Amino acid sequence: MKKILVAEDNDSNFILMTYILKKYYAYERARNGKEAVELVGKNAYDMVLMDIKMPVMDGLEATKAIKENNPDIPIIALTANAFDSDRQLAIDAGCIDFLSKPVSSDLCIKVLKKYLGE
Repeated sequence: MKKILVAEDNDSNFILMTYILKKYYAYERARNGKEAVELVGKNAYDMVLMDIKMPVMDGLEATKAIKENNPDIPIIALTANAFDSDRQLAIDAGCIDFLSKPVSSDLCIKVLKKYLGE
């Protein structure tokens, strides 16, 4: 089973993501960007779902840090800010795609399968 790191500081958003992921994937949670960077450094993940607005270290900073040592790991941005400028900032930081919150279950699984080669 593929393993996904969900970097999400908001409990209700994380609960929604677990509902979407639980049938198809193993997952773990990082509560901020710094924790996400640390977990990716210690564990093997097939993908990271990265909230952009988080405490301690935001998702853009965390994405850049993760990509320095793990250039091949796919990172998908998750954010409530669905402006084109936000999408471009996420792509520039190293994200391969962008999902807007609240995330649609069907769209989320479709995007994950696309990048996980399923």
